[in-house]
Amino acid sequence: MHIMEGFLPWQWCVFWYLVSAPFIIYGIYLLDRQVKAKRETLSLLAVAGAFIFLLSSLKMPSPVVGSCSHPTGTGLSVVLFGPFITVVLSLIVLIFQALFMAHGGITTLGANVFSMGIAGPLLGYAVYRVGKAVNLNIFINVFLVTAVADLFTYVITSIELAAAFPATHGGFMVSWETFFAIYAVTQIPLAILEGVLIALVFKYIVQSRGDILVKLKVLTPEQVTKIMESFK
Repeated sequence: MHIMEGFLPWQWCVFWYLVSAPFIIYGIYLLDRQVKAKRETLSLLAVAGAFIFLLSSLKMPSPVVGSCSHPTGTGLSVVLFGPFITVVLSLIVLIFQALFMAHGGITTLGANVFSMGIAGPLLGYAVYRVGKAVNLNIFINVFLVTAVADLFTYVITSIELAAAFPATHGGFMVSWETFFAIYAVTQIPLAILEGVLIALVFKYIVQSRGDILVKLKVLTPEQVTKIMESFK
Protein backbone atom coordinates (compact mmCIF):
# COMPACT_ATOMS: atom_id res chain seq x y z
CA MET A 1 0.00 0.00 0.00
CA HIS A 2 2.86 2.40 0.74
CA ILE A 3 3.16 4.58 -2.35
CA MET A 4 6.86 5.11 -2.93
CA GLU A 5 8.77 8.39 -2.79
CA GLY A 6 8.30 10.63 -5.83
CA PHE A 7 5.70 8.41 -7.48
CA LEU A 8 2.69 10.75 -7.30
CA PRO A 9 2.56 14.06 -9.19
CA TRP A 10 3.26 16.98 -6.85
CA GLN A 11 -0.31 18.30 -7.13
CA TRP A 12 -1.67 15.07 -5.67
CA CYS A 13 1.00 15.02 -2.96
CA VAL A 14 -0.14 18.48 -1.83
CA PHE A 15 -3.81 17.51 -2.09
CA TRP A 16 -3.47 14.45 0.17
CA TYR A 17 -1.41 16.39 2.70
CA LEU A 18 -4.17 19.01 2.92
CA VAL A 19 -6.91 16.38 3.24
CA SER A 20 -5.03 14.49 5.97
CA ALA A 21 -3.96 17.52 8.02
CA PRO A 22 -7.25 18.14 9.93
CA PHE A 23 -7.45 14.47 10.99
CA ILE A 24 -3.85 14.55 12.20
CA ILE A 25 -4.34 17.77 14.19
CA TYR A 26 -7.49 16.45 15.86
CA GLY A 27 -5.82 13.10 16.53
CA ILE A 28 -2.86 14.80 18.25
CA TYR A 29 -5.31 16.70 20.46
CA LEU A 30 -7.14 13.50 21.44
CA LEU A 31 -3.89 11.62 22.04
CA ASP A 32 -2.59 14.37 24.32
CA ARG A 33 -5.85 14.33 26.27
CA GLN A 34 -5.79 10.53 26.47
CA VAL A 35 -2.25 10.42 27.85
CA LYS A 36 -2.92 13.12 30.44
CA ALA A 37 -6.21 11.62 31.63
CA LYS A 38 -5.34 7.92 31.55
CA ARG A 39 -1.60 7.38 31.82
CA GLU A 40 -2.17 3.73 32.66
CA THR A 41 -3.14 3.21 29.01
CA LEU A 42 0.35 4.11 27.76
CA SER A 43 1.35 0.46 27.62
CA LEU A 44 -1.58 -0.35 25.35
CA LEU A 45 -0.82 2.68 23.19
CA ALA A 46 2.69 1.29 22.75
CA VAL A 47 1.32 -2.16 21.89
CA ALA A 48 -1.12 -0.71 19.36
CA GLY A 49 1.62 1.36 17.73
CA ALA A 50 3.96 -1.63 17.68
CA PHE A 51 1.40 -3.74 15.82
CA ILE A 52 0.91 -1.02 13.21
CA PHE A 53 4.66 -0.81 12.73
CA LEU A 54 5.31 -4.54 12.71
CA LEU A 55 2.49 -5.65 10.43
CA SER A 56 2.76 -2.75 7.98
CA SER A 57 6.49 -3.45 7.66
CA LEU A 58 5.83 -6.96 6.33
CA LYS A 59 5.65 -5.80 2.75
CA MET A 60 5.15 -8.15 -0.17
CA PRO A 61 6.02 -7.38 -3.80
CA SER A 62 3.01 -6.16 -5.76
CA PRO A 63 2.41 -5.95 -9.52
CA VAL A 64 1.07 -2.44 -8.81
CA VAL A 65 3.96 -0.19 -9.81
CA GLY A 66 5.15 2.17 -7.07
CA SER A 67 3.40 0.33 -4.25
CA CYS A 68 3.35 -2.94 -2.27
CA SER A 69 1.02 -5.25 -0.37
CA HIS A 70 1.02 -5.87 3.39
CA PRO A 71 -1.19 -5.98 6.50
CA THR A 72 -1.91 -2.60 8.10
CA GLY A 73 -2.10 -3.41 11.82
CA THR A 74 -4.56 -0.59 12.55
CA GLY A 75 -7.47 -2.72 13.75
CA LEU A 76 -6.26 -3.11 17.34
CA SER A 77 -5.74 0.64 17.77
CA VAL A 78 -9.18 1.37 16.30
CA VAL A 79 -10.88 -0.89 18.84
CA LEU A 80 -8.84 0.37 21.81
CA PHE A 81 -8.50 4.08 21.07
CA GLY A 82 -10.72 4.98 18.12
CA PRO A 83 -9.85 6.17 14.61
CA PHE A 84 -8.32 9.57 15.34
CA ILE A 85 -5.61 8.42 17.75
CA THR A 86 -4.94 5.67 15.21
CA VAL A 87 -4.20 8.44 12.68
CA VAL A 88 -1.35 9.73 14.86
CA LEU A 89 0.10 6.28 15.52
CA SER A 90 -0.01 5.54 11.78
CA LEU A 91 1.65 8.88 10.99
CA ILE A 92 4.54 8.13 13.37
CA VAL A 93 4.99 4.66 11.86
CA LEU A 94 4.85 5.92 8.27
CA ILE A 95 7.39 8.68 8.93
CA PHE A 96 9.80 6.18 10.52
CA GLN A 97 9.35 3.70 7.67
CA ALA A 98 9.86 6.40 5.03
CA LEU A 99 13.01 7.78 6.65
CA PHE A 100 14.73 4.60 7.81
CA MET A 101 13.28 1.71 5.78
CA ALA A 102 12.72 3.23 2.32
CA HIS A 103 9.12 2.09 2.75
CA GLY A 104 6.82 4.78 1.38
CA GLY A 105 8.05 8.35 1.17
CA ILE A 106 7.82 11.88 2.52
CA THR A 107 6.27 13.38 -0.61
CA THR A 108 3.65 10.61 -0.61
CA LEU A 109 3.18 10.66 3.18
CA GLY A 110 -0.14 12.49 2.99
CA ALA A 111 -1.59 9.89 0.62
CA ASN A 112 -0.25 6.97 2.68
CA VAL A 113 -1.57 8.44 5.93
CA PHE A 114 -4.98 9.02 4.39
CA SER A 115 -5.38 5.47 3.11
CA MET A 116 -3.84 3.51 6.01
CA GLY A 117 -4.29 5.88 8.95
CA ILE A 118 -7.56 7.65 8.17
CA ALA A 119 -9.88 5.96 5.66
CA GLY A 120 -9.30 2.36 6.75
CA PRO A 121 -9.61 3.07 10.49
CA LEU A 122 -12.71 5.27 10.03
CA LEU A 123 -14.61 2.54 8.21
CA GLY A 124 -13.29 -0.05 10.65
CA TYR A 125 -14.59 2.07 13.54
CA ALA A 126 -18.01 2.35 11.88
CA VAL A 127 -18.11 -1.45 11.70
CA TYR A 128 -17.08 -1.61 15.37
CA ARG A 129 -19.88 0.71 16.46
CA VAL A 130 -22.47 -1.24 14.48
CA GLY A 131 -21.17 -4.49 15.97
CA LYS A 132 -21.49 -3.09 19.49
CA ALA A 133 -24.99 -1.79 18.76
CA VAL A 134 -26.22 -5.25 17.73
CA ASN A 135 -24.29 -7.00 20.56
CA LEU A 136 -22.05 -8.89 18.17
CA ASN A 137 -19.51 -11.17 19.84
CA ILE A 138 -16.54 -8.92 20.67
CA PHE A 139 -13.95 -11.21 19.09
CA ILE A 140 -15.93 -11.49 15.85
CA ASN A 141 -16.29 -7.72 15.94
CA VAL A 142 -12.54 -7.23 16.37
CA PHE A 143 -11.92 -9.60 13.46
CA LEU A 144 -14.33 -7.67 11.20
CA VAL A 145 -12.93 -4.28 12.21
CA THR A 146 -9.40 -5.40 11.41
CA ALA A 147 -10.25 -7.06 8.10
CA VAL A 148 -12.39 -4.14 6.90
CA ALA A 149 -9.79 -1.53 7.89
CA ASP A 150 -7.16 -3.51 5.99
CA LEU A 151 -9.18 -3.98 2.81
CA PHE A 152 -10.57 -0.45 2.71
CA THR A 153 -7.04 0.91 2.96
CA TYR A 154 -6.34 -0.70 -0.41
CA VAL A 155 -9.63 0.50 -1.89
CA ILE A 156 -8.50 4.05 -1.09
CA THR A 157 -4.93 3.47 -2.27
CA SER A 158 -6.39 2.27 -5.57
CA ILE A 159 -8.44 5.49 -5.75
CA GLU A 160 -5.32 7.57 -5.06
CA LEU A 161 -3.39 5.83 -7.81
CA ALA A 162 -6.28 5.86 -10.28
CA ALA A 163 -6.87 9.57 -9.72
CA ALA A 164 -3.22 10.31 -10.43
CA PHE A 165 -2.91 7.86 -13.32
CA PRO A 166 -6.27 7.40 -15.10
CA ALA A 167 -6.35 4.85 -17.88
CA THR A 168 -6.00 6.12 -21.43
CA HIS A 169 -9.16 4.22 -22.37
CA GLY A 170 -11.84 4.26 -19.69
CA GLY A 171 -10.30 6.85 -17.39
CA PHE A 172 -10.50 6.73 -13.61
CA MET A 173 -12.89 3.77 -13.18
CA VAL A 174 -10.95 1.39 -15.41
CA SER A 175 -7.74 2.37 -13.67
CA TRP A 176 -9.28 1.90 -10.19
CA GLU A 177 -10.75 -1.49 -11.08
CA THR A 178 -7.36 -2.62 -12.39
CA PHE A 179 -5.43 -1.46 -9.34
CA PHE A 180 -7.85 -2.95 -6.81
CA ALA A 181 -8.24 -6.23 -8.68
CA ILE A 182 -4.46 -6.70 -8.48
CA TYR A 183 -4.35 -5.76 -4.79
CA ALA A 184 -7.26 -8.07 -3.95
CA VAL A 185 -5.32 -11.21 -4.90
CA THR A 186 -2.97 -10.78 -1.95
CA GLN A 187 -4.97 -8.46 0.28
CA ILE A 188 -8.11 -10.52 0.87
CA PRO A 189 -6.20 -13.45 2.44
CA LEU A 190 -3.93 -11.01 4.30
CA ALA A 191 -6.95 -9.20 5.74
CA ILE A 192 -8.43 -12.49 6.97
CA LEU A 193 -5.16 -13.57 8.57
CA GLU A 194 -4.68 -10.16 10.15
CA GLY A 195 -8.22 -10.27 11.55
CA VAL A 196 -7.59 -13.63 13.18
CA LEU A 197 -4.26 -12.47 14.62
CA ILE A 198 -5.64 -9.26 16.13
CA ALA A 199 -8.64 -11.11 17.58
CA LEU A 200 -6.21 -13.48 19.34
CA VAL A 201 -4.15 -10.54 20.61
CA PHE A 202 -7.32 -8.90 21.89
CA LYS A 203 -8.21 -12.11 23.72
CA TYR A 204 -4.83 -11.98 25.46
CA ILE A 205 -5.38 -8.33 26.43
CA VAL A 206 -8.76 -9.21 27.93
CA GLN A 207 -7.14 -11.96 29.97
CA SER A 208 -4.19 -9.88 31.15
CA ARG A 209 -5.49 -6.28 31.36
CA GLY A 210 -9.25 -6.41 31.29
CA ASP A 211 -9.29 -3.54 33.81
CA ILE A 212 -7.79 -1.14 31.25
CA LEU A 213 -10.36 -2.17 28.65
CA VAL A 214 -13.05 -1.21 31.16
CA LYS A 215 -11.41 2.21 31.70
CA LEU A 216 -11.25 2.70 27.95
CA LYS A 217 -14.96 1.74 27.77
CA VAL A 218 -14.18 -0.97 25.26
CA LEU A 219 -15.84 -3.53 27.57
CA THR A 220 -18.03 -3.33 30.65
CA PRO A 221 -16.99 -5.06 33.90
CA GLU A 222 -19.77 -7.57 33.31
CA GLN A 223 -18.47 -8.37 29.82
CA VAL A 224 -14.93 -8.89 31.11
CA THR A 225 -16.20 -11.21 33.84
CA LYS A 226 -18.33 -13.17 31.36
CA ILE A 227 -15.43 -13.54 28.93
CA MET A 228 -13.03 -14.62 31.69
CA GLU A 229 -15.51 -17.25 32.86
CA SER A 230 -15.82 -18.58 29.31
CA PHE A 231 -12.04 -19.16 29.24
CA LYS A 232 -12.17 -21.45 32.28
